[in-house]
Amino acid sequence: MARVRLHLSWVGRRLLLGLGQTAAVVLFIFVLTEALPGDAAVALAGDQPDPERIARIREAMGLDRPAPERFLEWATGMLHGDLGTSVVTGRPVTGYLAAGLGPTLLLAAATLALLVPLSVGLGVLAARREGSPLDRAVSAVTLAVHAVPEFAFGVLLAVVFGLWLGWLPPTAVGTDPFSEPAVLVLPVLVLLSRPVCTISRLVRAGMIDAMAAPYVAQARRYGLSGSRIRWAHALPNALAPATQQLARTCDWLLSGVIVVEALFAVPGLGTVLIEAVAARDVPVVQGMAVVFGVVTVLVNLAADLVARRFAPRSEVAA
Repeated sequence: MARVRLHLSWVGRRLLLGLGQTAAVVLFIFVLTEALPGDAAVALAGDQPDPERIARIREAMGLDRPAPERFLEWATGMLHGDLGTSVVTGRPVTGYLAAGLGPTLLLAAATLALLVPLSVGLGVLAARREGSPLDRAVSAVTLAVHAVPEFAFGVLLAVVFGLWLGWLPPTAVGTDPFSEPAVLVLPVLVLLSRPVCTISRLVRAGMIDAMAAPYVAQARRYGLSGSRIRWAHALPNALAPATQQLARTCDWLLSGVIVVEALFAVPGLGTVLIEAVAARDVPVVQGMAVVFGVVTVLVNLAADLVARRFAPRSEVAA
């Protein structure tokens, strides 16, 4: 009972910390956009800005009011699901999110669905053959792939498989990823390249340490099968550090998706963000940044909870 209370107390503290981090992210994004050089109203007014037009744009953006007042209005609106309105098109920011969320979620979900089994499988396979040619080959390939920048790797894949061989679409221009999922194959490969290398090496190291632990020797003396020891007892303990890395990978996916969507012209949130930055559409940039920041906080919170669940155990049941 005492252990349950301690666990709930830790979860409560971690949730409060997550709320504090979210509030800090919102404030930080607003301060950063306020500190951007130049005047967004002047940039939006065109090459030959008219003072009256600039004044109207500043009024529409709320730039004629004090920054604390604008921040409170913006933060209060977010609590009610209102992320603001685009000053370029007049559309709600949530409309941009709704338009780009589907392709981005599809891309991220496909990447994560393949990342976990590939990373765990490669790590366990290399650990079982520690020191063998297979282990050395897996380590060499993962190190080599990890050294290639995502942008360069994406260009290479698009040229080889899209232009030279013609096996896959080189970009997603004019296509719907939901009706033509083949356009996501190359972007998913690019997003998988580095995380698979990193997480598989962590799983390999964790499995080697776990299989050498005293509780594994005790499990062998109990007569448990090798597969049960490996998958039911050693692997959960080996996954604790890999879980934290998976959370960092999800953070990286947020920035990686922006690069990959721009490279392959996938109509997702990354593309929306890049277009908003180019148009100096501050409300859309702020809304997108808040979404990415809150997702990062939630992912790390979930990773902490999962890692606590997979904390190393010192004993094993027969």
